[in-house]
Amino acid sequence: MSKSILQPDTSYSFADYFKLSYPTKDIVAEFGYGYELTKLSLPHGTLTGSLERLQHTFYTKLPHISLTSEAAKREMLVAPIILELLDYIQMEVDIEYPLYVDERLHGNLDYFMHSSQDFVIVAAKQTDLERGFSQLAVELIAMARYRDEQPEHIYGAVTVGDLWRFGMLDRQGMRIVKDIDSFRVPLDLDELFQVFIGILQPE
Repeated sequence: MSKSILQPDTSYSFADYFKLSYPTKDIVAEFGYGYELTKLSLPHGTLTGSLERLQHTFYTKLPHISLTSEAAKREMLVAPIILELLDYIQMEVDIEYPLYVDERLHGNLDYFMHSSQDFVIVAAKQTDLERGFSQLAVELIAMARYRDEQPEHIYGAVTVGDLWRFGMLDRQGMRIVKDIDSFRVPLDLDELFQVFIGILQPE
């Protein structure tokens, strides 16, 4: 039997899992989940409008903005995308949403979006997508335990602003799947939005 990497009788917030240097597979194993890195078959919805205005804004204005801080990336890259999504998806968005399942699954969700499905976004600290995904994986596990009525697959994403990567929790298979591909902003905005629409507002 493998040795636990979590200390007994210790409280762990979602942010604490970002700080762990262990690989994601070892962290999710603590909760009885497997891990897989593969090309994820993500849902795609129909994009009914044009993202040219948002894309043009990014291309013309970002060169004049210092994006050296995490706050700047959240305000100038992540927030505009979520605001634009509200033109396409009927949903509610909570920022820094507090969630408590137990002493090993609690903390604030950076972005919690809910419509017909729930979706969580982790804004990775220190531009570290790998550790950010570990945090996302634990948050997906928390969501699976928090809402029993959740569908078979629960999705989330980790971002550093100009790069997005999706993950999925498979309830039946008890596994976390990380998409090997990523989406670039502003280049891949159309496909990024199609995935958001496919997950949050399926036809």
